[in-house]
Amino acid sequence: QVQLLESGGGLVQAGGSLRLSCAPSGRAFDNYAVGWFRQAPGKEREFVSAISRSTGSRSTGSTYYAGSVKGRFTISRDKAKNTVHLQMNSLKPEDTAVYYCAADTSLTGFGVADFASWGQGTQVTVSS
Repeated sequence: QVQLLESGGGLVQAGGSLRLSCAPSGRAFDNYAVGWFRQAPGKEREFVSAISRSTGSRSTGSTYYAGSVKGRFTISRDKAKNTVHLQMNSLKPEDTAVYYCAADTSLTGFGVADFASWGQGTQVTVSS
């Protein structure tokens, strides 16, 4: 497992943007598939986006999105900074949740059980 640290959450008005970041402690993130999940009060944790592990010096991985965020959110891997970002645009009140970064050595699925390592979460609140 790898220790993960998320940052970038906060309060934003509907239509606004936020960028979340996830960095590992003491590991090369290129060797990990990284996912973002979110959990709203009273709801189950749900998949948001994922990026597969980097397969070469020029590869940042393949990207995947939940239907509810496709076209609004972008996941990316910053190899130089050993960080994965989730750029969230056109935010809606229904995007309000605690967002979690997760990682695993390979991308085998988009469920909670498919990721071995988890961050502590960062709160995103979108006001209407």
